[in-house]
This record gives sequence, C-alpha cells and structure tokens, in this order.
Amino acid sequence: MKTSDSPEGRPASELIDKRIADLADWRGETLSRMRKLIKEADPDVVEEWKWMGTPTWSHDGIICTGESYKSVVKLTFAKGASLQDPRKLFNSSLDGNVRRAIDIHEGEQVDAGAFKALILAAIAVNAANGKAKAKPKRAK
Repeated sequence: MKTSDSPEGRPASELIDKRIADLADWRGETLSRMRKLIKEADPDVVEEWKWMGTPTWSHDGIICTGESYKSVVKLTFAKGASLQDPRKLFNSSLDGNVRRAIDIHEGEQVDAGAFKALILAAIAVNAANGKAKAKPKRAK
C-alpha cells in the first residue's frame, strides 16, 4: 500500500489511523474494517487525506472516500454509477449520475467479497478511463 502526504505534511495513513482512533466507537471499528477490506482487495491502493479531512483511497483515480457521521459511516465511490452492483451494496446517492455510496449503520455488516469486487471494479473503471483519455500517437 502506498500513502500520500497530506497538506498538513503528515502521511495520510497516519491521519486515517488518528481519525479511526478518535472515533473510538462503532464508527471507528467500521471504518477500520472497510479500510482493511480495501487494502486486501488492492495492496497497491494509495491512501490520501483530502478535502479538509476525508480519508480517500485511490488507484489510477479516486476509488472511494470514507466519511463518518453521527449515525452512519459512508463510503462514496467516485464513479459508482458506472459499476455493476449485483449484491446491491449501494444504498445511498442512487439518483446521481456519477457517484454511489454505501451507508453503514451501527450493527450492520457489509458482504466482504461483494465489497472487494466493487473496489476492483472501481479500479478497472479508473484504468479504462485513463486509457480512454490518453491521446493516440500520430504516425510520422
């Protein structure tokens, strides 16, 4: 796993560790569990700290963010509308044209295999979009 430095000059992984510890309840446990699944799905994932304190995971572009609120941990997939979700993990932001999110409430469990499949699908979409944007070389 790679990590980027945050604007504060500290490694993003350290700031994410601190966020999880500061939550000190089911939200921290949930964010930690989902982070572990992201790393298992993609050992090359890059952890980032964006937008004044949002844990973000990237590979060839943003995969998802992990936010915590009073009653929910929200994992927002940047290009979620482009992903197949046969296990129906997405349960929030369903009307958007681009993003989709998974809201996890206290006591809920997310299917680990289905979640890892979404992570890998998001990486594939990022990689495909990167190739589509690359300009073709002109023949001389």
